[in-house]
Amino acid sequence: MKHNIMPDPNKIFPVPNTNTVTYVKPTIKNKNIIVGDFTYFSDTDFESHVTHHYDFYDDKLIIGKFCQIASGVNFVMNGANHQMNAVSTFPFYIFEGWEQEVPPLSELPLKGDTVIGNDVWIGQNATILSGVHIGDGAIIGMNSVVGSDVPPYTIVAGNPAKEIRKRFDDELIRLMLAFQWWNKSIEEINDLIPILSCSDLQKTKAKIIEIMKKN
Repeated sequence: MKHNIMPDPNKIFPVPNTNTVTYVKPTIKNKNIIVGDFTYFSDTDFESHVTHHYDFYDDKLIIGKFCQIASGVNFVMNGANHQMNAVSTFPFYIFEGWEQEVPPLSELPLKGDTVIGNDVWIGQNATILSGVHIGDGAIIGMNSVVGSDVPPYTIVAGNPAKEIRKRFDDELIRLMLAFQWWNKSIEEINDLIPILSCSDLQKTKAKIIEIMKKN
């Protein structure tokens, strides 16, 4: 059904009559947290769920578009990784009064930026550890602890999170990664909703092939 209200990625509370679901992007103040349009969090104050994110590490949390992040999800950044190549793991340098400068970053167990793709569903109370890359369309089970990369369109669960199965066959995964519906205009996505929400995956596959041939 057509209507005049267009989706607004800068609206903090996008669900009518509730303030318990937020679009993340318009709430972010930290320059090292980068979030795409329409990614939502089933809670408020998203940044409080990004922990151990110290400025001197300069690591980034990068999240794509249209991700669905349940309540209780936490992103644990590089500051949680203590130095393990010395006799003490105690991080004297982050506390007042101790005479230790921040060690050279080459001495610290940095795992790089944490990168979440597009259209990723992260279940309730999951924990994403530093440096993890989660591919487009992946699903993370509730209470999972994700410490290694997750391929696109893959379901993982557990502690540590392990692959349960691929969501689709290889051909449909390749098509979805090439099609990149999340990068299309709001008008185009509105028209694609019947395809994106169709449970007949063969029909979906055929329709996407048809659209891609036209373009």
